[in-house]
Amino acid sequence: MIDDGGHDRDVLRALEPTELAPGVSHYRGKVREVLTRRDEMVIVATDRVSAFDRVLGVVPRKGEVLNRISEFWFRATADVCPNHFRRVLTPRSMLVTACRVYPVEVVVRGYLTGSAWRDYAAGRRVSGVTVPPGMRENQEFPTPIITPSTKVDGGHDVPISCTDIVANGIVPADDWAAIERSAYALFARGQEIARDNGLILVDTKYEFGHDGEKIVVVDEMHTPDSSRFWYASTYVERFAAGERPDELDKEYLRRTLMESGYTGDGEPPEIPAAVISELSAKYITAFETITGKKLPDSALDAEAEKKKILSYVNEGS
Repeated sequence: MIDDGGHDRDVLRALEPTELAPGVSHYRGKVREVLTRRDEMVIVATDRVSAFDRVLGVVPRKGEVLNRISEFWFRATADVCPNHFRRVLTPRSMLVTACRVYPVEVVVRGYLTGSAWRDYAAGRRVSGVTVPPGMRENQEFPTPIITPSTKVDGGHDVPISCTDIVANGIVPADDWAAIERSAYALFARGQEIARDNGLILVDTKYEFGHDGEKIVVVDEMHTPDSSRFWYASTYVERFAAGERPDELDKEYLRRTLMESGYTGDGEPPEIPAAVISELSAKYITAFETITGKKLPDSALDAEAEKKKILSYVNEGS
C-alpha cells in the first residue's frame, strides 16, 4: 500500500453492517463501494487504484476526479443515450437509479492499441472482429469497432464476439442492437468533445442496464479508468515516427508494471511513490483538460463524507 499522506478518501473502508439501516445493502468492489436502497444506489469512487484486476495502492484525489468526470459525461451525453445518473451526493459519490445491468462490458475502439494490438500482432481476431491486414500499432481504424467482454469468477474479463453474445442468450438480439447503436453514438460524442479539448478518445468501456423498458448507460463514463486518451497535438508526428503516443490515462501505470515484468500473475511489485504522484497529477490533468474547469478543493473530510453518505442511505436526507 502506498502512503498518501492521509489524503485517501476511501470513506467506507471500515464500514460495519451495524451502521446500515435494514434494507440497505453494501457491495465492495476493487475500487468502488455501492450502497443500494430500494430503487436507487449510491456509488462511491475510492482512491484505490487497480491494474490487471489487482488493487495496487492509493492515488490521492483519484476517486473525486472519476466521480466528477462521470458527472460531466453523463450530463454531456444525456441526449444521446439515457443514463442512470441522478445527482452528485459528495465529492466521491453519486446517487443513481438502480438498474438491471447486462453482464457485458461494451468496449469501443477507435485505434489499434493495447490488448487489441497484442491479439492482432499474435495473429488472433479481436473479440471476433477481423482487423484489416497491414495495420500498425496505434493506427486509427477505418471506423470504430466493438470488442465486448464478459466476466468470469474472480472478475477477469473474457473477450466474446457480438454474435456469441446473442447466440448464447446473454443479451436479447433487439436489446443488443440498441446497445451497439448507443455505444457507437456515445463514442462519437465522446470523441467530438475530447477533440475540442485537444484530446483523442482512443477507446472506452461502457456498461448498460435497463430501467423498465428503457436501455440506459450505467457505471462510469469516459474516465481515465475506463478509457484511453492521447494528446491530439502530437499523435500524427509520434505515429509517423513509430513512437508511443502521449497518454493521459491509466495506461501509464499498466506500462510501468509491464516494464517491471508484471502482467497480473504473482505478487505485484511495489509502486514507487514518484509513479503514484505522477498518476495523481495525470488524473487531475485529465479532469481539467476534459471539462475545461479547475478541480475544486474538496469541502468534506473523510469522516464528514462518510456521515453524509450514511445519512442519505439510512434516512434519505
